[in-house]
Amino acid sequence: MSRLNVTDSREMSAADAPAADIGARIELDSVAQVFMHGTEPVTALWDFSLSIPAGQFVSLVGPSGCGKTTVLGLLSGLVAASDGRVLVDGKQVTSPRRDVSYMFARDCLMPWRSVRKNVEFGMQARGVGKSERRAVADEWLERVGLGAYGNSQISKLSQGMRQRVAIARTLALTPRLILMDEPFAALDAQTRAFQQEHFTRLWEKLGCTVVFVTHDLTEAVRLSDRVVLMGSRPGRVLEDVQIDLPRPRRLADDLSDAKFVEYHTYLATRLAKEVHANARSAGGADEDGE
Repeated sequence: MSRLNVTDSREMSAADAPAADIGARIELDSVAQVFMHGTEPVTALWDFSLSIPAGQFVSLVGPSGCGKTTVLGLLSGLVAASDGRVLVDGKQVTSPRRDVSYMFARDCLMPWRSVRKNVEFGMQARGVGKSERRAVADEWLERVGLGAYGNSQISKLSQGMRQRVAIARTLALTPRLILMDEPFAALDAQTRAFQQEHFTRLWEKLGCTVVFVTHDLTEAVRLSDRVVLMGSRPGRVLEDVQIDLPRPRRLADDLSDAKFVEYHTYLATRLAKEVHANARSAGGADEDGE
């Protein structure tokens, strides 16, 4: 473990980090989030603190139900924190922001609109003129390798192509912060690896901040500057691991890189320990109840 850089997210102040031209700075300070399940309160996050400097790519991993998607909801302004502070660029998040884009596990494309019209949708909602949004949409379709498909119907595209349309739609809004909730999970392994590599090439040129939720540790290590391991509900930061691997990263380098394997092994071991501890705790509670 000594060779891995495991940091304390409380000590890593995003405000002290060098500013990027496009990336947003993030602070979650002692955040708690409680939802109501019927008449019972459920604590999704508790004392959750995390700082992300401008331009970093940070992945959140952890057991199912640990609050990863809740963190994205808080950062997007779609969910209000029950307690604590959620800051983007030093300002409290109280509502959705125009410089934040959210990409879901499914592409969420509109089948009645053409490929180009799907990419234009966010810009249209913001009041961007027809000629400008068409030019921007065509530029991003070229960047994701779909320049010849602007007039195509969504139903005619493969799942991988649909996901590239979704990426183009996301990046066409020139976000300072991109929130991604398992965006490649629905793809087969080969297509998924291609999309990961293609997206990181685009991101490396942009410099925006990314918060990425995944259950795939290989994906997390491959893509990220940091991997934040969250504990079982209520969600909290267990480990904050700096991924010290050179960029650009390529899929073929993963399994041949001893340091990549070390990061993956450490995170997998730590995650398994948390899952097993939570399972024992839940079992013990049932026995006590009997």
